[in-house]
Amino acid sequence: MQVPAHFEYEKATSVEHALALLAQWGEEARVVAGGHSLLPMMKLRLARPEALIDINDLDELAYVRLESGELRIGAMTRHVQLLQSPLVSEHYPIFIDAERVIADPIVRNRGTIGGSLCQADPSEDLSAAFSAVAATCVVQGADGVRTVPVREFHTGPYETVVQPGELLIEVRVPVRPGGGSAYEKIERRVGDWAVAAAGVALWLDGDTVTDVGIGLTAVGAEHFHAAEAEDFLRGKPATEENFVQAGTIAAENCEPSADQRGPVDYKRHLTGELTTRALRRAAARARGQEA
Repeated sequence: MQVPAHFEYEKATSVEHALALLAQWGEEARVVAGGHSLLPMMKLRLARPEALIDINDLDELAYVRLESGELRIGAMTRHVQLLQSPLVSEHYPIFIDAERVIADPIVRNRGTIGGSLCQADPSEDLSAAFSAVAATCVVQGADGVRTVPVREFHTGPYETVVQPGELLIEVRVPVRPGGGSAYEKIERRVGDWAVAAAGVALWLDGDTVTDVGIGLTAVGAEHFHAAEAEDFLRGKPATEENFVQAGTIAAENCEPSADQRGPVDYKRHLTGELTTRALRRAAARARGQEA
């Protein structure tokens, strides 16, 4: 039987209370929301926190709203809320695409946006999607609030810039006209982690790519994005030829690892193909040719 090591349990009633509990328990405390990643790791004794701080009652962090030209998503927003949000569907369908292929309804009903980002799993879907749209993370601690670009948020596998005593409280995505976005994923079976996946946010002026973000997951892309492919596309025509070339560049500049989901060459091939597909769909949406 898989049983966690002994731990203490505290239930936070507000952000301030959660921060006070984190300060009380110190570096060996962990925050739990959906728990779909942390609890299995505790059962395997890969994680052995001295205390769990339960933040499931922090409804103040569960929202999706448009404010000051940004889509603002509270860290306790459940996956299903993001999936069903009309605001998200209108401005960034990349998140609808991604949420449809994240795990299963049980996980989506309980898992949280903040939990997904803070777990920092190298195969996590939303990290790539938020990287594509150049989101900003809002982190709160005893010393106040700070903002961190999502492309600087993850410092390594299962590691982020969130320090002991801090909480991720919100993710902000700038809303800009003339754009389209999409997410493409290959998985071994429905609800599985990605073999490879690509997310794209793209803005057009006529037929010219004025700006683009490309997020990659499960293929060893630094900070979950393909900077070289983005640089190639900016200022160029939004053509199939350029999309294919951008996919090739993305594949050449990632560092996938061989594992039970496939060899390196296969994952590179998928990276190129999925990047091309996501660019194609994002451009169609920017042109109003696809919902």
